[in-house]
Amino acid sequence: MKILVTGGAGFIGSNFVLRTRRQRPDVDIVNVDILSYAGNLENLKSLEGDKGHVFVRADVADRDAMERLFGEHTFDGVFHFAAESHVDRSILDASPFVRNNIQGTQVLLDLARAHAVPRYLQVSTDEVYGTLGPGDPAFTETTPLAPNSPYAASKAAADLLVRAAVHTHGMNCVITRCSNNYGPLQFPEKLIPLMIANALEGKPLPVYGDGMQVRDWIHVEDHNDAVWCVFDKGQPGGVYNIGAENEWPNIDVVKAILSEVGKGEDLIQYVTDRPGHDRRYAMDSSLLREELGWSSARTFEEGLPATVAWYLEHRDWWERVRSGAYRAYYEAQYGQRMGV
Repeated sequence: MKILVTGGAGFIGSNFVLRTRRQRPDVDIVNVDILSYAGNLENLKSLEGDKGHVFVRADVADRDAMERLFGEHTFDGVFHFAAESHVDRSILDASPFVRNNIQGTQVLLDLARAHAVPRYLQVSTDEVYGTLGPGDPAFTETTPLAPNSPYAASKAAADLLVRAAVHTHGMNCVITRCSNNYGPLQFPEKLIPLMIANALEGKPLPVYGDGMQVRDWIHVEDHNDAVWCVFDKGQPGGVYNIGAENEWPNIDVVKAILSEVGKGEDLIQYVTDRPGHDRRYAMDSSLLREELGWSSARTFEEGLPATVAWYLEHRDWWERVRSGAYRAYYEAQYGQRMGV
């Protein structure tokens, strides 16, 4: 079996590639990543010399580059992880989100259809559903799409293109919509690794507004196990929510991190809230559990300390990311300047 994985040098994608090579060694992976600021080839260093993993630096929105790739390989599946995903950056400039998340998705759909790829999986987000009030029921797969940030809007648009490909062209596609991920190899601009790194360096921990924004946290390995479950068993055209039913206010996550690293809460610094900041996300994953038999293996109370421990043990990794030194690994391997 050979699959195409996009965004496989990013946080979730690299964890997916590494876990797949460990658990499914009969699955060969062609890994495509443009290596923008959040792509880190060092994440894949352990796969050097692995003939079952081929890395290609390319832009999923570049039709010519993708056509060459589909012409060189016969894929049994496409796993589309690649996306611009940081909400703050989308507020500053939505253009890269439109190109990568929308145009890139259409390019992949067109080529997957032209080359008769048996199954296409779109990795989406709970943010396409918008926001919830404190007493609202969790999002289900039938919750109307109501994105509130340029990032979320671009992901919702991509999901609708996938839906259109199913209904117009009869493509065998599935969509996964996951809650907030945490775990190893996460780019340290996201909440958990940012707070860990700042705490270890004695820097202020910036918390938006009152810090009472609630998120449903899932470990990246649980997410990726669910992705494979949906690819293997999901109904064509199906949408599946992925969540661990671990709702935590951001401020409680920050305080738990400080406790784990032995730092005081005086490092917390409340800052002006993000424009249009969604108040609460919560996912109902009962369809995934009941139809496909998946369940999360880790509670947040177990996974967060293990994640903090990983960042403590791999300080060199996140320090190289924060300094920009991680780009040198790609440049040494390929003799080209990495994107910024």
